[in-house]
Amino acid sequence: MGIWIDTDMGFDDVAAILVVAHSNLEIDGVSLVSGNAPLAQVRANAASAAATFGWDFPIHTGRELPVLGKLETAQRILGASGIPTTGRSLPAADELPASDAFDALSRWLENGIGPKRVLALGPLTNIAALALARPDLAARIDDLTWMGGGVTSGNHTASAEFNAYADPEALAIVIAHGLPLRMIDLDICRKVLARPEDADQIRQAAGRNAELLGDLLAGYVNIAISRGRPAMAIYDPTAAAIFIAPEIATLRHARIDVELQGQHTRGRTVVEIRATHAEFNAYFAAEIDADMARVIILGALVNEARR
Repeated sequence: MGIWIDTDMGFDDVAAILVVAHSNLEIDGVSLVSGNAPLAQVRANAASAAATFGWDFPIHTGRELPVLGKLETAQRILGASGIPTTGRSLPAADELPASDAFDALSRWLENGIGPKRVLALGPLTNIAALALARPDLAARIDDLTWMGGGVTSGNHTASAEFNAYADPEALAIVIAHGLPLRMIDLDICRKVLARPEDADQIRQAAGRNAELLGDLLAGYVNIAISRGRPAMAIYDPTAAAIFIAPEIATLRHARIDVELQGQHTRGRTVVEIRATHAEFNAYFAAEIDADMARVIILGALVNEARR
């Protein structure tokens, strides 16, 4: 079964793609969007990751700016590259070929073969652009699994999770067009944690990229360590694990909306679970087997590190 991944290519995006790549799903294409870093840096990260890990699926360049407002990145947390490390970094690589994500995603959806499943790991700008310009093709998406939103709180602000805050209008467009949204939010991802010793396990795999992957995971985990926490939520890989193994999570039907205004509320996802109060329009992950999610995620990273 072929699938599509939309990403802003930070480390946890790379890890999520590796989770999918080590499953029985075939990646038909990847589209890039600004988010963790500006689009030029996202393209550079994607080119480096593709060269390093031998990815042969096509990678296409998507939207540089959100639907409305200024560009918001996560560089103040992740650093200029969007990929922190304790040592080795992804090596520089040749620039990606010029290829437009909108055109590529449209062609993929026009091909009627098989279910059309999309794993979105960043702001939903590319998907919103498709919904606005080609609602007929957007309607062919059978599953839009998105790492984003927060049922109870945010992380980029007190109210808003980063991917929702970076382009809340895009999320509103996706919701308004009735796309089959499955939200894998902060709350559920925070149950699946990476610890410093996980990086050591990856380094011990001793393959050509073992030290690199270990350093990148350690740099990612250090985001939490530097804030006094013992472990770091593995956000995008958790969404990928649910995407490839839906049995590890319980999804609940709900009404999901996003706040578009307010200094303290813009980007907040509002989740109504009372059927008497709203017409349900999406699903969110309410429970997860966190141990199994870790097995899937770390298993993929260790297998990659053995190569």
